Amino acid sequence: MFGPLLPPPRLLSMSSIQFGFGFGSPRPPSDRSLSLAALWAVVLLSPLRGTARAAASGAPPHTAMVPAVFAFGDSIVDPGNNNGLATVAKCNFSPYGRDLDLGVPIGRFSNGRVPSDMLAEKLGVKKFLPAYLDPNLELQDLLTGVSFASGANGYDPLSAELALVLSLSDQLDLYTDYMETVRSEVGEERASAIASESIYILCTGANDITNTYFGTLLRRFEYDVSSYADLLVGSASSFLRELYGLGARRIMVLSLPPIGCLPSQRTLHGGPERDCFNSADEAAVLFNSKLCAEIDSLKEDLPGARLVYMDIYYPLLAIIQDPARFGFEVSTKGCCGTGNIEVSYLCNRLDHPEMCDDDTKYVFWDSFHPTEATYRTLTDQLYSKYGRELF
Repeated sequence: MFGPLLPPPRLLSMSSIQFGFGFGSPRPPSDRSLSLAALWAVVLLSPLRGTARAAASGAPPHTAMVPAVFAFGDSIVDPGNNNGLATVAKCNFSPYGRDLDLGVPIGRFSNGRVPSDMLAEKLGVKKFLPAYLDPNLELQDLLTGVSFASGANGYDPLSAELALVLSLSDQLDLYTDYMETVRSEVGEERASAIASESIYILCTGANDITNTYFGTLLRRFEYDVSSYADLLVGSASSFLRELYGLGARRIMVLSLPPIGCLPSQRTLHGGPERDCFNSADEAAVLFNSKLCAEIDSLKEDLPGARLVYMDIYYPLLAIIQDPARFGFEVSTKGCCGTGNIEVSYLCNRLDHPEMCDDDTKYVFWDSFHPTEATYRTLTDQLYSKYGRELF
């Protein structure tokens, strides 16, 4: 059942999608040819400017102007860009989003808010960082930042192709379109200031290891773990250089988490005891070390850039290994359904009889994504440790 994927059929052409800025633009059309995406599911089984104040939970000790926040990457920071794509990597249905203010599932891969939302709030910008492909966006939404992230994306372009989602290249194209719209609305000078003074988040790569590499044979025919990590780091470096070339200066890059300890990976690879999948964790540690070194190198090559590598691996591992220390009770399975394998469409309203009542006791919401409570704990730790480096 969890065997290798077949060679992909004709993939959804991203050039056929009309990427809009809101203002009544159509949402990307759906496509019913989802055979490859189904296989992916099996494998996964302004005006106003914000002010960051020291009083805001872990903020830098000085006041800094942050006009906007932007996010790129995967499901950790995707607030709904996948909703209109022809992919099964989406969650705009119950019980996702059950703890949001209105309890409405709008596309975030969690029970509530995600890290990009929390960072935007810490910086005094806004409480929710919306999806760029949300057709209801208004000018003010654009000027204070959006997320271009797409769940199931990765540094490896093949990851996006397998899941029929937006690649990092697609996301950069959307950002370029975004900047053209902003320039037309507020002028070149202000648009350039928004680009250079805003905070950017890059968070992706987990799907590359869990799904594209260990979940299929497509990359293992070509790469061992070390050379595959080099491929991913090379892609990350190219992305950061391109983003810098488009005006970005304050960029935070999240490491890979301990992906072998995700509930889904315990179920698929952890044996009868559902132990952590050590091979995936070792690959994540290797990638993280190479990524950190590459970011140090980029700092020397990109004048004026504030590139901040943020280690998420060990903070999350500490929570998983000792949940009680952080106020949690369950760290080996998610809240949704059995918590062992459910994610995306497998985590649905039909699972309600088995779903946990209090997700604040759980480290994970589904078998792949943390709960809002976990995200809040991690975001507080990361911003307290690294926030000053952004200014």
